[in-house]
Amino acid sequence: MRLVSLFIFFALFLYGDGEKIYEQKCASCHQAYISMGDLKENFVEYNNTKLKLKGPTINQLSFRLKQNIGDPKGDQEFHLMEVSEFIKSYVYNPDKQNSICMDEVIEAFDVMPSMKGEISEEELESVSEWIYHYDQKILEKRSPKYSSFDEAIEKAKSEHKMIMVKATSEHCHYCKQMDRDVLSAPKVVEKLNRDFVSVEVDIYKEKLPANLQFKVTPTYFFLDAQSQLIKTVPGAWDQEDFLKILAEAKEGEK
Repeated sequence: MRLVSLFIFFALFLYGDGEKIYEQKCASCHQAYISMGDLKENFVEYNNTKLKLKGPTINQLSFRLKQNIGDPKGDQEFHLMEVSEFIKSYVYNPDKQNSICMDEVIEAFDVMPSMKGEISEEELESVSEWIYHYDQKILEKRSPKYSSFDEAIEKAKSEHKMIMVKATSEHCHYCKQMDRDVLSAPKVVEKLNRDFVSVEVDIYKEKLPANLQFKVTPTYFFLDAQSQLIKTVPGAWDQEDFLKILAEAKEGEK
């Protein structure tokens, strides 16, 4: 694995920043970020006539590549190499049959032209690394602020807020769906940061606080500043319904 790490390091060092290569050679067809909710609406309801995208966004590609190429649960460095090899193969020899996008997305676009001779393998290795990590980085940037439970209690008391504890797990499909589609949506993040102190707990890495019990992931627990449970909500929800859940939890505190 040290050889793999050194390979990635020297590729990035020698051939530049992946984001800059994306901006120079990929950005004209692939926007970097559009929320998953807006993308779903664009492709499912409007057949790409609303946003009129030229190609899949980078956050779409980042997520789909990590889910559909190689072993998503295996060694990350080796998985990155698998994704990089797939990107190089597809960019040089585009074929809809090999696309990792959903059917409604594939149908919205023509086959991209080959970029053989326009972008080197070394440049593709750098941009692949940037794409691979993009989805997670953008989620971290756009997600609510998370605190430890002890910090949450202090903040809830001093700032007169409630506590939301999110029970999640690393390989939970619906947890990732909520993170991408709902918990990174601006209206939801604004509501959570204004009225709640959020706590994220991976149930396979640590115990839930305050004797909380779960049956499925994700589960959302809403507590007052004294750690009293007000509301428990399991499962995945759309943005509109989750905003209603937050409003009901806040009302239940009174």
